[in-house]
Amino acid sequence: MYKKISLLAGSVVLAFSAGAQAQTKWDLPSAYPASNFHVENLNTFIKDVDTLSGGKLKITLHNNASLYKAPEIKRAVQGNQAQIGEILLTNFANEDPLYELDGLPFLATGYDASFKLYQAQKPFLEKKLASQGMMLLYAVAWPPQGIFANKDIKQIADMKGLKWRAYSPVTAKIAEIVGAQPVTVQQAELAQAMATGVIDSYMSSASTGYDTKTYEYIKKFYDTQAWLPKNAVLVNKKAFDALDPDTQAALRKAGAQAEERGWKLSQEKNKWYQQELTKNGMEIIPPTVELKEGLGVVGKRMLDDWLKKAGADGQAMIEAYRKQ
Repeated sequence: MYKKISLLAGSVVLAFSAGAQAQTKWDLPSAYPASNFHVENLNTFIKDVDTLSGGKLKITLHNNASLYKAPEIKRAVQGNQAQIGEILLTNFANEDPLYELDGLPFLATGYDASFKLYQAQKPFLEKKLASQGMMLLYAVAWPPQGIFANKDIKQIADMKGLKWRAYSPVTAKIAEIVGAQPVTVQQAELAQAMATGVIDSYMSSASTGYDTKTYEYIKKFYDTQAWLPKNAVLVNKKAFDALDPDTQAALRKAGAQAEERGWKLSQEKNKWYQQELTKNGMEIIPPTVELKEGLGVVGKRMLDDWLKKAGADGQAMIEAYRKQ
């Protein structure tokens, strides 16, 4: 009798241990607030992973740079401190020209063009990330980028001297070309930077303007639709390989669904964000022909500079994009 009870107890313990081992917990850092559509999409993605994996993979979201600041997230995923994370690709332009591509002004200005650019860029992104022990799960474009400023901007000469938020090497380069003063400010610190006068202008999407209540400090948004930068969700390859095949498939499926949903959501939200900015007293201004032409010259200069840095791979990406 004693042996039977012991065997039964042992089998219960083993079953419990197997169940405990079957559930994997991951951390997912993001730099954006709960109201941001990328974070809304991440929350749905996390629920989908839970459902599709049968509860075997649980992902905890740490939004608004609460676990890692935006520039730290890629390294955290690479080092497996976070198993999965969301980054803005253009933040890492100084690391490799590949990450700069979707931040080049007026190369791809609408959602269709931006998605084509992504398809041309994707194989090169996957190869680069694989060399760093990571994999690309999915990517979603931000709404088109415009200029927030209180100043009348009718041509790029009017941008000279602006205290300009630079959140990436790309936006810092634009400031350098137009004669603005670049100040490095991440999104989580943007409202404070505007409130204290550290910056008086920046280039981003209507989404960022809404999330940070920019309308409390700046009253004009020039809808230049300059480019559509992408956020990418990266996974540590060793963490992925440690999952069983069914859970890997569940993660990939949830990622594919998040990508498709995210691109649609970005387009829908762009209209809504602009309406909300208008309701809160911001003027949405179409750019003058002179401003568009001036920014186009900036874009051409940046593309030429980029092609010199990016070499054969860069040329291949641009050719692939233009053939679509």
